[in-house]
Amino acid sequence: MKQLHFTVSAEETGGRIDKIAATQDEQYSRSQVQEWLKEGLVLVNGKSVKANYKATAGDEVTIDIPEPEALNIEAEDLQLDVYYEDEDVIVVNKPSGMVVHPAPGHTTGTLVNGLMYHCKDLSGINGIMRPGIVHRIDKDTSGLLMVAKNDMAHEKLVNQLVEKSVTRKYKAIVHGVISHDFGTIDAPIGRDIKDRQKMGIVDHGKAAVTHFHVLERFEDFTFVECELETGRTHQIRVHMKYIGYPLAGDPKYGPRKTLNIDGQALHAGVLGFIHPRTNEYMEFEAPAPKEFNDILDELRKKI
Repeated sequence: MKQLHFTVSAEETGGRIDKIAATQDEQYSRSQVQEWLKEGLVLVNGKSVKANYKATAGDEVTIDIPEPEALNIEAEDLQLDVYYEDEDVIVVNKPSGMVVHPAPGHTTGTLVNGLMYHCKDLSGINGIMRPGIVHRIDKDTSGLLMVAKNDMAHEKLVNQLVEKSVTRKYKAIVHGVISHDFGTIDAPIGRDIKDRQKMGIVDHGKAAVTHFHVLERFEDFTFVECELETGRTHQIRVHMKYIGYPLAGDPKYGPRKTLNIDGQALHAGVLGFIHPRTNEYMEFEAPAPKEFNDILDELRKKI
């Protein structure tokens, strides 16, 4: 059983233990920590506590992290578009419409189902439903994902995400004509106060930074490349809406009258990271899918 140990700092005094514990490692969510608290796996000064325990500076916290359960996900031959693979890492070009990992009510046809067929060696850090998954892209977003084949690779890739050293560039088509060529959006993202199914710009959200530059302008739309500095849920979709240029086809954050596309026009085209074993920088580029390029061609005809 893996153990996580930390000492509560003076700045954390008075905070809930579940919240403090969840900030120690990005791969463990607050809800996961709360489950461990219920199971008595979180000890403060040698004693089990409840999630609402108010921490004090100097508290010694130990978390016994259970071994992941045996995988029980149906392997499916989904003909994955594998861009790179070795003993530690797989880079996959995910098609639009494919969910990354199984969830209640959606247990087949996901990237994880395809990975389980493609190779049996995947990291177990994220548990039985998300083996190997280091980061995600939305169902209707196409493009490149890195997948870890063992726990060493998983931890090192996650650390690069935390350190903001991973290169992630996306192509997007947005409503409106952006007049300036470059821009940076720095606005915190969290659950939308009025609609918990959405993310939004909220005062106490997590820091989020997106850089963008204009690739092409059309009559009523703009083709942009966005580079992530952070990787929050729906970050590009939320940020572009926030500055008044929502993604075309976005059913959650965009206008109803939009381009004839199934889901948001967003493609994760460039992915770069330091290999967890060789320490060499690797970068991959995947062209946008045909339906994305067809829309660009249609927009060019209208100029």
